[in-house]
Amino acid sequence: MAHVTISGVDVLIAPDSFGTALTAREAADRIAAGWRRAAPHDEVTVCPLSDGGPGFVETLHASLGGSLVAATVAGPLGTPVPAAILLVGDTAYVETAHALGLSLVPPDRRDPTLTSTRGVGELIASAIGAGARRVVVGLGGSSTNDAGAGALVGLGLDLPALAAGGGALAQVTAADLVGLRDLRERLRGVELVVATDVDVPLLGLQGASAGFAPQKGATPEQAQDLERALATFAHAAIDALGDALRPDLLAGPGGGAGRRLLTAPGAGAAGGLGFGLSLLGGRLVPGATLVADAVGLDDRLAATDVVVTGEGRFDWQSLHGKVTTGVAARALAHAVPAVVLAGEVLVGRRELSAAGVTAAYAVAEGPDEVEVALADAGGSLERRAERVARTWSR
Repeated sequence: MAHVTISGVDVLIAPDSFGTALTAREAADRIAAGWRRAAPHDEVTVCPLSDGGPGFVETLHASLGGSLVAATVAGPLGTPVPAAILLVGDTAYVETAHALGLSLVPPDRRDPTLTSTRGVGELIASAIGAGARRVVVGLGGSSTNDAGAGALVGLGLDLPALAAGGGALAQVTAADLVGLRDLRERLRGVELVVATDVDVPLLGLQGASAGFAPQKGATPEQAQDLERALATFAHAAIDALGDALRPDLLAGPGGGAGRRLLTAPGAGAAGGLGFGLSLLGGRLVPGATLVADAVGLDDRLAATDVVVTGEGRFDWQSLHGKVTTGVAARALAHAVPAVVLAGEVLVGRRELSAAGVTAAYAVAEGPDEVEVALADAGGSLERRAERVARTWSR
């Protein structure tokens, strides 16, 4: 009898973290374990990713090497928290989730009118103090909604009231921010790159307050108050900077540069921290793109038959610069099927197709299953990956 050789497929496992339940590395390893159990003849490679949120530094350290420098900064509620800076040559990578992550605030104390980004400013200052001439700041997973006002204080702006949370910004005037121009000038010699996890603007229905404050603990009324407070602060900051902002030649006279900062994709990331750092000359870039380029994702996709990506919840936010849709877009360019595994899938088939996603599978297939899945997040994801592998493997 002739022996039959089963030829496996090359599978790339490239997920983001699954919220606070699993890091990107843990998720990748669990998906790979489930896949290998169902299809032991497949060649499975893991490539954890990040969009700038939790796991940003860990993912880049694994790919780029470099050295980790410990730091202690103010947490979202003002208490000291540990953080890490990744130094690669004269470039520093910092992760804002270390200083203001939602997991740092107990559920019963989550209130984005009070939480502050001050620790992020301190983290950037520490990176510059360690010799960095280029600082790449990963944004995402935040508990804050203060438009980066606190970060300005952490970087040396002498106005402590800005570090009291987004709710304290409603009365800020341009006269209060007179030191902002000097702070921007002091940072001129440092290239500031802001890797955002979403591509939303600062204000509006999908901005920092309306789109994201509720998941950080805000009531509908607080979200509306924060929208107004951030608008007040933003216009005051733009007025304070005046002609220090590069004019927008396409917008014509009358504040085109300021409007560009308000509406820039990513300005609303991390509760508007993207906007706050852009006031200092920070250049906003998609975090998922930056990380994918750093780990050589395109080369990996060119050598694979199917890619599996994922995140905790695949919803409307996933369509605005997250890892899953970033992977799917690149996979489409390589004619590689992109499979999404997520705790929940809340996006319709039409949106999936438009994003380049070939198929999406939920770990929890109904509201009643969410708690069960979270009780054993790793095991649930592994078992789901095993079932999916039977569909996609030979």
